[in-house]
Amino acid sequence: MFTLREVLEKIAKNELSVEEAERLLRFHAIEEIGNCAKIDINREFRNGVPEIILAEGKPTSDLLEISLKLLSKSGRVIISRCSQDQIRALGGAFSGDIILQVHERARMVVIRKADAVVKSTGGKIGILTAGTSDIGVAEEVKILAKEMGCEVFTAYDVGVAGIHRLLAPLKDLVLRDVDVVVVVAGREGALASVVAGLVDVPVIGVPTSNSFGFGEKGLSALMAMLQSCSLGLAVVNIDGGVSAGAVATSIANRAAKFRLQQRA
Repeated sequence: MFTLREVLEKIAKNELSVEEAERLLRFHAIEEIGNCAKIDINREFRNGVPEIILAEGKPTSDLLEISLKLLSKSGRVIISRCSQDQIRALGGAFSGDIILQVHERARMVVIRKADAVVKSTGGKIGILTAGTSDIGVAEEVKILAKEMGCEVFTAYDVGVAGIHRLLAPLKDLVLRDVDVVVVVAGREGALASVVAGLVDVPVIGVPTSNSFGFGEKGLSALMAMLQSCSLGLAVVNIDGGVSAGAVATSIANRAAKFRLQQRA
């Protein structure tokens, strides 16, 4: 499936007529699967973010049906919040030239046809976690960013409890000239505020549910990030790795687009 820009470029090169382009746009709209789902096949075409199937709460039979249909239409399926049973079922449902990548820590599965290649956009994203227990959410960000064509640089377990650990990784991200930094943190969520006060690019804070006691299940981290006095920090929902990945990649890919235009 072509992106909107690719369709426009084909029209400009006379490789595609206006009528053919219109037909293509209409065709790649919404696919309905029985009574269980309506797949937004056109989402990536429309705004650059692919359709992502949330496995959590879905019967495995529905998940398999949706995945098979989406794979046939777009050549790739991204699934989040998978249980072990669902991962096993997916592994048994796809074979032949189908590539199935299981990301255990992130609880994500990516299924693609052999010819479905992700094109590099030139976007660059940095991802930091406060603790080791935050890595699963950070990996959600990383997987989605890579599937949207970005280069990703990570540094994990660099929280404020040992803030000296942050300095070298943060310097590395600055030297790599990343377009955006995603900070994943639980407990008091302080790392996001610290990073936002040190870098000159947008920072996206992701509070995680890895906390207990007063402000448990990520509430303290969420409130702290929302109340941050560091400007340039935006915040997504608790454990919102996929949401943060989509926003970060939209920023990075936009920045990369204008870099390419300046070089032309």
